[in-house]
Amino acid sequence: MAAIPVSAFAVAYLNHDVEGEKQWLRNVIANQSLTSIARLGFNETSLGRRPTGNGYGFPSGHVAFAGSGAAFYSERYGWKYGVPAWLATAFVANNRVQNHDHHWRDVIASMALSYGVGKLFVTPENASYVAPVIGPDWLGLRWERSF
Repeated sequence: MAAIPVSAFAVAYLNHDVEGEKQWLRNVIANQSLTSIARLGFNETSLGRRPTGNGYGFPSGHVAFAGSGAAFYSERYGWKYGVPAWLATAFVANNRVQNHDHHWRDVIASMALSYGVGKLFVTPENASYVAPVIGPDWLGLRWERSF
């Protein structure tokens, strides 16, 4: 579970990708915060019950943490890093279900949450953006490129 997000940070660090390191941190914090809030909110419902009957089952925290690394990989460095990371996350999810720690809905929700948070907090390494700029007496375009 931890190998995916930790290795994602290591790749950013070894590539001297300072912006990537910052985005990794924001992504992980947002992902785990939203997961924790959701777990607290759903704990008193039937969704919050694990197969064993214990609480705090929805969504899966383990899968969300693994998914945060996969989302970072896929958004920041592309599908060549993202596909193996998502496959590893799917392995973690399957393991959690097979060990009766979670239902399928728990792990699927965690993967979806991780994907969405990654979309919000991580940008591609060499991204280009064009945005309209509107002033009081002028219109223009701003072009921005990250390196």
